Amino acid sequence: MKKRCDKLIAKLREKNIDAAIITSPVNRRYFSGFTGSNGVVIVTENGRVLLTDFRYTIQANQQCAGVCEVRQVNRGIGSGDVEAVLKEFDAKRVAYEDAALTVAEFNMFKSMPFELLPESKLISDCRIVKDAAEIAELQKAQNVADAAFAEVLKHVKVGMTEIELRNEFDYLIRKFGGDDNSFDTIVGSGPNGALCHAYPGPRKIQNGDFVVMDFGARVNGYCSDMTRTFAVGKPCDELVKIYNIVLEAQLKCLEVLRPNMNAADLDKTARDIITAHGYGECFGHSLGHGFGLEIHESPYASLRSADILVPGSTITVEPGIYVEGLGGVRIEDCCVLTETGYINLCSTTKELIIL
Repeated sequence: MKKRCDKLIAKLREKNIDAAIITSPVNRRYFSGFTGSNGVVIVTENGRVLLTDFRYTIQANQQCAGVCEVRQVNRGIGSGDVEAVLKEFDAKRVAYEDAALTVAEFNMFKSMPFELLPESKLISDCRIVKDAAEIAELQKAQNVADAAFAEVLKHVKVGMTEIELRNEFDYLIRKFGGDDNSFDTIVGSGPNGALCHAYPGPRKIQNGDFVVMDFGARVNGYCSDMTRTFAVGKPCDELVKIYNIVLEAQLKCLEVLRPNMNAADLDKTARDIITAHGYGECFGHSLGHGFGLEIHESPYASLRSADILVPGSTITVEPGIYVEGLGGVRIEDCCVLTETGYINLCSTTKELIIL
């Protein structure tokens, strides 16, 4: 944790900023280890302080030991509490998370006698490069997801509803060691597979359906993300054709994926293949995104992205084709860039599974 604060301080120093106010739960956890729901972390060159209330003082002292000094406030955390800490460390130029404040919170902070600088990206970008401990947690989360998916396939049958499939899968995430889902499980059967983020409904799985499942587990705060599309009974020829196109695009992306490449080039790789097969207009979302303490975080792989896939960063590779009235296919792996290549955290086969 201390190294993470040091990384932030180095970024602040480059911009002549004296301190950072951390208010978002995810960044609060990243820089301090604190997982409670109420707290403000203040990071300066000469000190790190977590402000929280009585409910979390014991927890904070346990989680933040050696990283932050914990100070209890006896009411809701106000601008006076934050101001006192900043003055103690002689801060004048102060970064804050503009993307993580309500209007009321911003109005409270702007009453303080400091130069406030909106620096959400600077703060959050500290999380782009994962350390070995973080990568281990990501792998644990993906192992849970792989195990849950392998088990749930044993229960899928014609007549099962999307809701029933989702409920069974979510139970298995916890059974196999997940703390929670990393996001709401997506299940789209038959024509519902054309909905990129299909919310499970009462539709019953029918013979010949493709089923798109997008899911992940959360372990110790870290998220995994995987999508697989499978068939229940014999699917139609067009769906099989679409599946093979998406698989071709996904495998080609994994073939060219390398450290320090432009994320936009990875997106283009998949898009060119899908377009060449005549389905370009049916692939309307970006290819992928980073993942970590949040399910969607930098870097992003889209045609307009300026992000570089540096070693230690994460990226999903998830091309898809969606045809209204017919269904859809998406295949997704989650990967970690290394100095020489990448690690694919997913172990589930991508060959078409027909149940």
